[in-house]
Amino acid sequence: MAADKTIAPATDPGAEAAAPRHFIRQIIDQHLADGTWDHVATRFPPEPNGYLHIGHAKSICLNFGLAREYGGICNLRFDDTNPTKEEVEYVESIREDVQWMGFQWTNNFFASDYFEQLYGFAARLIEMGKAYVDEQTAEQIRENRGTLTRPGTPSPWRDRPAAESLDLFARMRAGEFPDGHCVLRARIDMAHPNVVLRDPTLYRIRHAHHHRTGSAWCIYPMYDFAHCLSDAIEGITHSICTLEFENNRALYDWVLDTLGFDPRPRQYEFARLNITGTVLSKRRLIQLVQEGHVRGWDDPRMPTISGFRRRGYTPEAIRDFCERIGVAKADSTVDFALLEHCLREDLNTRAPRVMGVLNPLKVVIENYPEGQVETFDMAYHPEDPAMGSRTVPFSRELWIEREDFMEDPPKKFFRLAPGAEVRLRYAYYVTCTGVVKNEAGEITELRCTYDPQTKGGWSQDGRKVKGTLHWVSAAHAVPAEVRLYDRLFSTDNPMDVPEGGDFKDNLNPESLTVVRALLEPGLADAAPGLRCQFERMGYFCADPDSAPGAPVFNRTATLRDTWAKIAQKG
Repeated sequence: MAADKTIAPATDPGAEAAAPRHFIRQIIDQHLADGTWDHVATRFPPEPNGYLHIGHAKSICLNFGLAREYGGICNLRFDDTNPTKEEVEYVESIREDVQWMGFQWTNNFFASDYFEQLYGFAARLIEMGKAYVDEQTAEQIRENRGTLTRPGTPSPWRDRPAAESLDLFARMRAGEFPDGHCVLRARIDMAHPNVVLRDPTLYRIRHAHHHRTGSAWCIYPMYDFAHCLSDAIEGITHSICTLEFENNRALYDWVLDTLGFDPRPRQYEFARLNITGTVLSKRRLIQLVQEGHVRGWDDPRMPTISGFRRRGYTPEAIRDFCERIGVAKADSTVDFALLEHCLREDLNTRAPRVMGVLNPLKVVIENYPEGQVETFDMAYHPEDPAMGSRTVPFSRELWIEREDFMEDPPKKFFRLAPGAEVRLRYAYYVTCTGVVKNEAGEITELRCTYDPQTKGGWSQDGRKVKGTLHWVSAAHAVPAEVRLYDRLFSTDNPMDVPEGGDFKDNLNPESLTVVRALLEPGLADAAPGLRCQFERMGYFCADPDSAPGAPVFNRTATLRDTWAKIAQKG
């Protein structure tokens, strides 16, 4: 079967339902109405020190979505100011993720594009008496910053002459000093109630190879200094970030106002995404990867965009999820079941239906002619004829799900049992007439008879059966590796651990089960990325590990939708 053509990113990511007027849209509406701005320019500014996760997806949708909605621009800008943690691999993965999500940047910039300009701005602050080179250790600076109830203690170098600081700053750039020997600090207010404004560090020495500038620089600007100036250089109008940067807004404003930028961008904060059953801390995700708890950044159990993509999620489902959770000012936690609900709604319309048996039990139809093979035409989607159909072979020996048979069934068990009759999907009615067991008493095979008058799965005499089973022909079945993924953590709050515990203590030991399944023959050469529904079993996606004749499928989601039940209960 060819890869599902409908899975390509939408050309218009705004094709989903009309967007509600959240507070950032209201701010932009007001600015355009009162003439504060006559255009909209946003940016998505990730650090290239890891892969993007579902929380970044919310920011991607917001920044790129606003630019599209208002006919403006959105830049992809890498905040590459910490060379010890940044890699080209992360840059490439971030670009791929943004495009897969259905967006395209106006410009692709790097903070390192502005290193010379940023150095010039820092020198100007020194000349203005607004910055100085401090030779205290990092520990001394931290201790002397004070607390929320105790003002900070000025550095002994706070009042050194500007010319001296300029000379030291130039020597820092020239590489005369080792890491940690000194830093450049803003000169603001050591008694300010906002600790962020107590002479924050603007530059530090870091002798490390940079992925773009190599060894050209050995001093690097801090995020709070580089970020606001990068926004201003690019002409950003609305600098949108998450709520943890709210206190840092004062420094954002101080830098731009002190340097005289007018007009200048403004920073607006929204609540970051918190979602049950996962962690979105990049530091902890790196731990999971580096310590081998997962198979890499794109492990389908990871909350990374690449992990969701490999698992079989669609960009449309993720965008729908981001739109539904909205943009708020207060932190909250979203149930992971809502994301799964958005996925099921999307896959229900786009995923072709096929048959695969994950836990096979052989069925021999004793009154079916030996050697005979017939085919049945099966629709890929019961509600979308445009998807077409495929032919599936049927023979005397079949495989069904082991869970679809019980030797001593309870009441209301409508699947196969001794003497019971069921429908084989699209094929015939069959009745179980016997059970074959091995020496250990385990069931190895079922003997059945079929009714030739029920071809297509319908009785000519009007009798009805309540059970319908999926199946594959034993002679034509394709062996496949199927990876059954579950939640990575066994609790809704992985960070809830006893004193001395670790979030990794909550890892779910059953988050991955690998089975040898048997699939209908059309899946033998399934292209990586193919999404489909194994009837009655769930949604699955062909993994990049697949090879011709040896498919590998990841379970994307089960068919059960818990969110719909939660929503109904209110």
